[in-house]
Order: sequence, then structure tokens, then C-alpha cells
Amino acid sequence: MRRLVPLLLAPLLAACSVVGMRSTEEPAFTVMAREGETEIRRYAPRLLAEVVVRGDEAAARNQGFRPLAAFIFGENAAAERIGMTAPVAQSGERIGMTAPVAQVAEGDAWRIGFFMPARYSRATLPLPRDPAITIRELPEALVAVRRFAGLPSPEAVAAARAALEAELAGTPWRATGPGGAWFYDPPWTIPALRRSEVWVPVAATGS
Repeated sequence: MRRLVPLLLAPLLAACSVVGMRSTEEPAFTVMAREGETEIRRYAPRLLAEVVVRGDEAAARNQGFRPLAAFIFGENAAAERIGMTAPVAQSGERIGMTAPVAQVAEGDAWRIGFFMPARYSRATLPLPRDPAITIRELPEALVAVRRFAGLPSPEAVAAARAALEAELAGTPWRATGPGGAWFYDPPWTIPALRRSEVWVPVAATGS
């Protein structure tokens, strides 16, 4: 039954997210500044469940999604049945869908990750059964973020990243390392209403 949960849940999620209505939890952040279409955000420490996969950028995203979805829908160490809920039947501890899905280059591979709900700590988060999934605690971070709509193809991600880098030039902020991309909506969401973001870590110029 655990393996059926994502399939049973999909119609329910689609009813909300096809038009860009989101009910998933997102990591909390504070907007520190705005530079054109770029936001400077400060994120508190967060937990990230992630896998490393190889393949092209778009295929890696899909490949990484599957084991992470299985993990949050019950393939974890707290897999005892916890009762029936409507409209889907669940067994195990449902960790819950969160947004965004994270993608970061890792040499010739990609890190694909799900942020965990804020109610969990490293000590209370059930461990994944899949040994390919690792849990990382991300420290507080200051990042520059630029949002874009439409299909998040590799070309669209690259264009948004170039626009972010260009917009940071001449501002009080400088990139301090490579960044990545975040994807908030499932594939069935209307493209014009989809939300994706590119980001880079930053620091104030002169710091």
C-alpha cells in the first residue's frame, strides 16, 4: 500500500496545483533586500533529504524525485501503520510534501533534494530505508534568488541563472559560490503559472 500512496495522492494534488495553487510547506525565509527582480533572502537552518543521480539535467530531476517521494510517503524507519485517513490510505509515517525540489550540479552528476518540514529535527526525522538517500542539515544561508515561470527546461534554467548573475553586477552583493535551482510545482501545472527559482549564495560587497 505504501507504494500506491503517491499514485492515489496525485489526483488530489492536481486539483490544487494545476492552476498554481500551492498547499505545501516551504522553508521560511526573510527578504533582506530586492535588486530588480532578484531577492536577497536569509534562510534559517533546514533539513534536506537528497540523492545523487547521473544523467542530463531534466532526466536527473525525474530520476531523483522517485526515491525521495517514496521516502516521504512511508519508505522510512517509522513504517508502522498509523491508520486510515481520507482521501488516501496511509501506512508508515507520512513526512509530508514540501516545496521546493532542489537541484544542484555535483561534478558530472546532480544532487536532487526535498526540504523537510520545519517540525522535524535531525533527531526526530525518520531515517530513509533507501541507502541512496542522505539527510543533510543546511546552515543558515544568505542567497540571491530570481524567479521564473514556464517550463523549467535546462535552457530556461540557464537563462534565468544568467539574468540573476547580470542583475547582481553593480549591486552591493557578490556571489560566493555556485548555486542551483528550485522547482515548486508538479509537471501538470499550467506552464505560465509554474514557479521555479535559481539561486546563488551571496555576501555583502566588502565583507
